[in-house]
Amino acid sequence: QVESLYPRPGWVELDPEVLWSQFVGVIKDAVQAAGLHMRQIAGLGISTQRATFITWHKRTGKPFHNFISWQDLRSAELVNSWNKSLLLKVVHVIFTVLHFLTGNDRYLAPSFLTFSTQQTSMKLSWVFKNIHEAEEAAKKNNCCFGTVDTWLLYRLTKGSVYATDYSNASATGVFEPFTKCWNPTLCNLLSIPMSIYPPVKDTSFNFGSADSEIFGVPIPIMAVVADQQSAMFGECCFRPGDVKLTMGTGGFWNVNTGEHLFASRGDLYPLIGWKIGEEVVYLTEGCMSDIGTAIRWAQDIDLFTNVDETEKMARSIVDSQGVCFVPGFQVSVNDPYLCASFMGLKPSTTRNHLVRAILESVAFRNKQLYDIIVKKVRIPLQTIRADGGVSNNSFVMQMTSDLINKKIEKPANADMSSLGAAFLAGLASGFWTDKEQLKKLRRIEAVFEPQKDSEEYKPAMDTWLQAMKRSLHR
Repeated sequence: QVESLYPRPGWVELDPEVLWSQFVGVIKDAVQAAGLHMRQIAGLGISTQRATFITWHKRTGKPFHNFISWQDLRSAELVNSWNKSLLLKVVHVIFTVLHFLTGNDRYLAPSFLTFSTQQTSMKLSWVFKNIHEAEEAAKKNNCCFGTVDTWLLYRLTKGSVYATDYSNASATGVFEPFTKCWNPTLCNLLSIPMSIYPPVKDTSFNFGSADSEIFGVPIPIMAVVADQQSAMFGECCFRPGDVKLTMGTGGFWNVNTGEHLFASRGDLYPLIGWKIGEEVVYLTEGCMSDIGTAIRWAQDIDLFTNVDETEKMARSIVDSQGVCFVPGFQVSVNDPYLCASFMGLKPSTTRNHLVRAILESVAFRNKQLYDIIVKKVRIPLQTIRADGGVSNNSFVMQMTSDLINKKIEKPANADMSSLGAAFLAGLASGFWTDKEQLKKLRRIEAVFEPQKDSEEYKPAMDTWLQAMKRSLHR
């Protein structure tokens, strides 16, 4: 885990050199821990955080700035101003008419386009407005843009490979999933030069080899995939209607929508899950900020010493005594200025109440997103599989199962992103021949089934929803 930098309030960055050295170190350590030699590695699969990006000089390879994280809020004012602009209203009208006349879903998403601070587009616009060197390089066709995967590919191959894959590209908000290309309309709208974008390749694909100086031998790079899509693949959510819930730093609900791309007003986002040859699988996604972030913050201020204690602390009391936790340390899709807060504090409030309120907020937000998915995704939902560090907390898992009244499977390995990348690399290198072989490798550690009627949680959830409303920036 690369330590985030906070150079100004709301800014979240990663040092590219630290990220690179940690990435190389993790691979070397993993190979050593497995008792293997680098020459025994058949292929490398890379799963990375999405929508965190960097720009650099094409000729020198020198970055113009640190990585700008998906959680970064520097574009909040730009987002606010664009979402209120007359020009965006005109765009909505044009695409609404086009959708009405053609019935083509590719015109539906732009008809209610709103910007958020999570999207790469607005932060890229900020870069070209504020970093003169990047702007000048772009004018001379010397500026490269890359999410974490592109930067790592570039460094691994000493600059000979410049590319990304469909899963990472579609998570930037600048790539058009319907046409499968970078969006020229959006780039013209935001004055972002089209020359900066890398070519987009299949997810499971031979990207070339890591330079032999890095690991001692050249290692083929056989897959590049965004973390949430990778976790979906690792969970073997291959059928339309399969659902994956990741609870890590943030929270992500992903539904496999097969060959159909669902555009939905707000809350849910269409993505390319993966592209392997002719097969393109689409997902729809709902996300929430600050799950792992909030729990880590609580540990940093000594609400508990070890994260394993939280479940016991939450169960030691019958309820949170009306205390509510509202997440929002970094970013909210609905309101970038959402104020993270505790509400309902009393003289009798203890650490246990605060910890329980934090864990309950995760389950309540899970319930919100699940209800939106059921309402808007026109596909019968199949299995629900959870992963990520917070899926190890059985209090959150059981409460979520109760609230949505569905069974949730938890795998033996909570880190599905790395497993998904390994599966995709193994398929590309011929280690496995089809996805049926992958399904046989799945190991389920626990199954959470509803134990309480969801109505029992209604008073607590209603109180939490009121707290959410009070925290919104109006």
